[in-house]
Amino acid sequence: MGISYEEIGQRLRAFRLGTGMSAEEIARKLGISRTAVYRFEKGGVVKIETLLSLADLLQVSLPTLLGVETEYISSSVTYFERLRQLEESAERITILAGPLSLLLSSDEFVARLEALLKETAPEETEIRDRTERDVDRIVEILRERRANYQRRKPTIVNLISALDIVRLLHSGFVGRPFMPRPDLKERQKSAREEIEHIIRLMEEQPIGVQIGLVTGTLPHVGFQIFRSGEKRTLSVSPFRLGEQPNIRLGVAMITSTPEAVALHEKVVEQMWAESLKGKTAGRYLRDLIASVDGDLPR
Repeated sequence: MGISYEEIGQRLRAFRLGTGMSAEEIARKLGISRTAVYRFEKGGVVKIETLLSLADLLQVSLPTLLGVETEYISSSVTYFERLRQLEESAERITILAGPLSLLLSSDEFVARLEALLKETAPEETEIRDRTERDVDRIVEILRERRANYQRRKPTIVNLISALDIVRLLHSGFVGRPFMPRPDLKERQKSAREEIEHIIRLMEEQPIGVQIGLVTGTLPHVGFQIFRSGEKRTLSVSPFRLGEQPNIRLGVAMITSTPEAVALHEKVVEQMWAESLKGKTAGRYLRDLIASVDGDLPR
């Protein structure tokens, strides 16, 4: 397979966003024009010497920029931007990543996430400021991803775990410990509303949306598989949104290596075969909510 400058440009943009640098800053540091940076990001031809300089500046390996075998990503901003790019051309997306999927969430979900993610920022001023800037970038990317999904409507296969949902119903959308009881109850209410939204999707079964509810455990590290024509791309990530959020620490991977994709597809096939679906899954979750309601303090 030859070099795809369009895909290189997508990675350049994603890693630039992850560093927080503007196109102007990149241009100034490399001694090139801002127009050249934007041209590279849009798929223009770029010399190998310039790519080496960009890789060094962005603190990423040249193979990762070129998309050779596996991309390693330590910035959640970069990772979510790469997902946005992959979703733009995907015809089918398989999601196994926590109790809630961004693309199938309610219209209120991103706003809830914004407050939640900012709560995860440490007290130390410099780190807190950086985290809050990252949250602003992530929220912008998440809104774009939802808009892209609503516009394109690729097929979604989403596997979720009943155990993850129980934990979310108990904990609510919280990003820090020791939350006052009234605030916690409000966060639990928001979590329940998101689960009820998922139940409605299960019961209505809209075209292009397939949700499987696994009553046992799912792999603790989330992954997604993007299918575009004959190409399949796998993303594996420690970054989480919603329940027990993590946007600060971890290393995500994106690869189209056939063996890695095939092994994860086998996991999906097994989990899908074991999962509850449609109205059966909806009834199970409604019973689960009723059970959890009985356990929660009033």
